[in-house]
Amino acid sequence: MTSNDDILRALGRVEGRLTGIEENVALLRQEMSDEKANAHDFSAVIHKRLDEQTRQIAHLDTRVAISGGADAQIRAEFRTLKETVEKNQETVGPALEEWKRMKSIGYGISGLIAFAGLTTGGIIAYASDGAVAALRHWLKIS
Repeated sequence: MTSNDDILRALGRVEGRLTGIEENVALLRQEMSDEKANAHDFSAVIHKRLDEQTRQIAHLDTRVAISGGADAQIRAEFRTLKETVEKNQETVGPALEEWKRMKSIGYGISGLIAFAGLTTGGIIAYASDGAVAALRHWLKIS
């Protein structure tokens, strides 16, 4: 038979082991709590980054949509301006051709006037020699 002392010693050893187990369980609980808090903080950081990325993507989508709309509007303006320029060229084309024709006629007339002036100058130069001789003869200057 076992004595009370043996039973009490065995109970003391069991109690000591239970105390050690309780301390280990408390340490494990503390570590798990710290890990859980770290995981929560990490998860919060990840979610914050994902929210920021989502916001930036939405902002870029808005920019792309606005840019696409502006591009379409600019293209439409270019088409309108091109059509206006083409209509103006069609309208003004005959007048421009008329001005070109008038310009070339003007060059021709200017050439004729210059030729007539040169011819008149030549005739006057030729006739002046005869006039001088006639004037000298009339005045009896030798």
